[in-house]
Amino acid sequence: MSETSRPQAIIFDMDGLLVDSEPVWEEAESEVMDAYGIQIAPEVRVRLIGLRNDEFLGQLRQIYGIRDSMETLQEAILERMFKLIPDKATPKPGAEDLLRYAQETGIPTAIASSSPGRVIEAVVASRAWGELLPVRCSAEVVPKGKPAPDVYLHAAEMLGISPSLCLALEDSPNGARAAVAAGMTCYAVPDLSHSTLAAFDGVTDFVFDSLHDVLGRLHNGGWR
Repeated sequence: MSETSRPQAIIFDMDGLLVDSEPVWEEAESEVMDAYGIQIAPEVRVRLIGLRNDEFLGQLRQIYGIRDSMETLQEAILERMFKLIPDKATPKPGAEDLLRYAQETGIPTAIASSSPGRVIEAVVASRAWGELLPVRCSAEVVPKGKPAPDVYLHAAEMLGISPSLCLALEDSPNGARAAVAAGMTCYAVPDLSHSTLAAFDGVTDFVFDSLHDVLGRLHNGGWR
């Protein structure tokens, strides 16, 4: 198989794409919001999924009039996340197979996530994915979070691969917009707990039911 028939790098979103962690975030956030007597409306949560953590919390503070600082909220949520991740942030179907495929074919990989770096490291450690995902980029270290392209451009730079030769994998429309804005081919695997296939209309033409289907396309060549 020629090099042009497959991507030169694969850059993965994490939450909702590699691991089923959106429900874990929701549980941690709900526990913290309960202390304020607040229930996050489903339509609010859907709109904010995929944003950088500080931007997500900033929106919540504004919408619900929370007076405590963003830092206070973030630390409370992260404390709960670190307790929940080992047991509840389980791999999405096909994630392990896709990571092994990249390793076996020599395709460099990275994570480009809106989550804080400490959460990324906790998830990777809990699954023993350190060797499979050696480059791990958090949007907290770039000027703008998704849907801006910054974290994807940062990941491509860390890999030393042109964005146009990278395949990005996403589960949220905000994340897919970020990958496309970075100049990457984006495969969307919607997390149906908060999104739909139709939500990616006009964002990317590559929408799959599962990571197993993504792997099947890569095996067949012609990735874009």
